[in-house]
Amino acid sequence: MDETLSPTVLLLHPDDNVAIARRQLIDGIRIRSDLVAKGLIPPAHKVALRNIRAGEAIRRYGQVIGVATRLIYGGEHVHTHNLAMQSFDRDYAIASEVGETLLIEPRATFMAYDRGNRGKGTRNYIGILTTVNCSATVARGIADKFRKDVFPERLAPYPNVDGVVALTHALGCATDARGEGIDVLRRTLGGYARHPNFASILIVGLGCETNQIEDLVESEGLEPACTMTIQAAGGTAKAIAQGVAEVERLLPLANDIRRTEADASHLIVGLQCGGSDGYSGITANPALGRAVDLLVQNGGTAILSETPEIFGAEHLLTRRAISAEVGRKLLDKVAWWECYCERMGADLNNNPSAGNKAGGLTTILEKSLGAVAKGGTSNLVEVYGYAQRVRARGLVFMDSPGYDPVSATGQVAGGANLLCFTTGRGSAYGCAPTPSIKLSTNSSLWLRQNEDIDLNCGDILNDAKDMEEVSREIFHLMLSTASGRRTKSELHGYGQSEFVPWQLGAIL
Repeated sequence: MDETLSPTVLLLHPDDNVAIARRQLIDGIRIRSDLVAKGLIPPAHKVALRNIRAGEAIRRYGQVIGVATRLIYGGEHVHTHNLAMQSFDRDYAIASEVGETLLIEPRATFMAYDRGNRGKGTRNYIGILTTVNCSATVARGIADKFRKDVFPERLAPYPNVDGVVALTHALGCATDARGEGIDVLRRTLGGYARHPNFASILIVGLGCETNQIEDLVESEGLEPACTMTIQAAGGTAKAIAQGVAEVERLLPLANDIRRTEADASHLIVGLQCGGSDGYSGITANPALGRAVDLLVQNGGTAILSETPEIFGAEHLLTRRAISAEVGRKLLDKVAWWECYCERMGADLNNNPSAGNKAGGLTTILEKSLGAVAKGGTSNLVEVYGYAQRVRARGLVFMDSPGYDPVSATGQVAGGANLLCFTTGRGSAYGCAPTPSIKLSTNSSLWLRQNEDIDLNCGDILNDAKDMEEVSREIFHLMLSTASGRRTKSELHGYGQSEFVPWQLGAIL
């Protein structure tokens, strides 16, 4: 912190030529002894610390986030009206900053469901998966018969079962039977079918779809699996009745399972941010990153994803890649997205949403620099394709879109038994069967929408708590949530509609 600056702003790095407003700044308010604000500058937005020439790089976190499109005077608001995206060379310096991971002993523990070679579960659901959109209504019809708010008597004898959830989607037919699209869908469904948060699963198909149950089971090695089709059952009502009977058979088996103590090395935490703002990279994301470092020191795993939202900051990750191979894998994923956007007539800089921009973010470079902070400072040990099973321990990266439901679906398919989700604008999201911990970046959001938020990180901004204290709170919240503590999104019933596999390939 520059001691000559007013406490109304934050300077994040000595090389920065902008500071971040802690609160709304009005015309004439003192920023520094020789500098006042010119006009209104909203909270979490940027203010120029000196005159910035047209074409000059604008720096935040000591990194380039764009260039000035005109002369910006010191004290002026810096935002999309005078800052633009511009490509620039980055020094990837692969593996140049790899450090030693000091493991903690004894390790932290949580209470888990032991699923043998499927891993340790944090929840105990029965899941209903669909091969195709055509079987979605039947799957939901089966699950609805076990809704606690409609038929409480059905699950009352099984207090150890968290619920029966149907995860439906819009895919499974009118696609190449051997193409990338169906491979990704099957990999996603297979990951959910094996997920340790499910005691058992039932797979429901129509019967004539491209994504045949037999092919799914064989390609993903899911046998023995409980399966059925609407056509073989004789229609919708009969299929629902058959599915209900199958779930009733599975419930006593699921209820007999009990939690046992497991160390934190069995936690696989998916990292998400949505509805980000200008404070995300200052409070919640770095606090989560330090909690991730603590998790890794306890032998656990964290999955950083959303490839379009590390664009412009990938050089910060390649430096921590444990090998040239891992670093190149990450750069290959970024290059694929650049080609994909070019082919589709899209622009990676279109990623910041209207809400992101209203919250103070400008270019994808700025958004990405804040987003990668979720990964802490641990070594990057592996890079995975979407929905691939995560086997490495430590910080890993999984390729995915930046759209939260699609990205989190891939992480859960990869084995994430817990999610941590930061938000500055107020994202409402949950992800059955994996609990999602919501972290607010600012106290205003916490006061306004705490019914959806599990922990407020905004106290870092007002100096009520320091970063280390909040990161320890996040880590302990991970352990208690993994042990059964309900998240806000679980209490609201989020999770079934948020299953969104990545749609790749042509729809024919």
